[in-house]
Amino acid sequence: MAVRDAAELDELRLLIVVDNETDMLSSVGAGLPQVAAGAYLAPHVPVVREDEGRPCKVIFDRLCYAGHGLSVLATARRGGEERTVLFDTGPFADLWLGNAVKLGVDLAAIETVFLSHWHFDHSGALPDVVAAIAAARRRAGRPAPVVDLHPDRPDQRGSLGPTGTFLLLPPEPRLEAIAAAGGRIVTHGEPHEVAGGLFLGSGAIERLTGYEQGLAGHHTLRGDRLEPDPLLMDERFLAARVRGRGVTVLSACSHAGVVNACLGADALLGGPIDLVLGGYHLSGQAMEARIEETLKDLAGRIRPRMLAPGHCTGWRAKAALARAFAPDRYAPSVVGSMYALTGA
Repeated sequence: MAVRDAAELDELRLLIVVDNETDMLSSVGAGLPQVAAGAYLAPHVPVVREDEGRPCKVIFDRLCYAGHGLSVLATARRGGEERTVLFDTGPFADLWLGNAVKLGVDLAAIETVFLSHWHFDHSGALPDVVAAIAAARRRAGRPAPVVDLHPDRPDQRGSLGPTGTFLLLPPEPRLEAIAAAGGRIVTHGEPHEVAGGLFLGSGAIERLTGYEQGLAGHHTLRGDRLEPDPLLMDERFLAARVRGRGVTVLSACSHAGVVNACLGADALLGGPIDLVLGGYHLSGQAMEARIEETLKDLAGRIRPRMLAPGHCTGWRAKAALARAFAPDRYAPSVVGSMYALTGA
């Protein structure tokens, strides 16, 4: 699929439903298209009283919970057409559903659930979240949600720790459970259109840099065999192009490397790269060794308009990225924040 096949969006809105951090107070650089969680919530809650003609609202009882994982509600608009995709669900259904209620998410509007990769902190809530979306869509007279998955599903995953103990994630949801929840499963291992072509889902992400060589120590269990699997070749990104801005890359964990993900998006859709949102997975001693080279390539090779690191990026990498890109090009991902990218 070449750049000529990509839809040019008039607007792309990205609402962070699950991430590792919550932050109601921090500001970002003037002109960056991020709406902080407090500012996003305020229009959605009623006025409880007035003081000298000024409205008073209570929003702090609607604080979203943070949790180790990621879920982004992505809504694309082209002309009068609007389509919504849920990018990952995070680990726990109560976390996702609770935050969705507080944020006023319209479950019936979600037509596709796109899973970036099989890791419980992104897939664990899939069956229950799909069930809630499917029920809302039935009530609204809409078809079942599409659940877009990579076909190579592992049974369980984890990493070998420095003490010699395997630190395993819980087992991955079974396809039967997702289908029973009301999802219409489709599997894709290659690049493909998502939501009527307003988004592009990648296939396997090509490893082009010399230093982004997967997740150190990672293993995958299939049946009774626990085997090294540092490359996680089932990982996929979701991308979209906004008219006059460029390509947004949603890279949930960047196990393939955030630079490789950006290079993959550029190869499929063409540049420039506008926003890079998600986990950059530069946390943990082995992965932190890649921070400087990643920073160098992001600044000199990718040159994104804005970085929004979250989830598994890690505080050391965030600090380094902030030093290089803040204030004008840095707006980190936190729960309840909204990125509103409008075409020029």
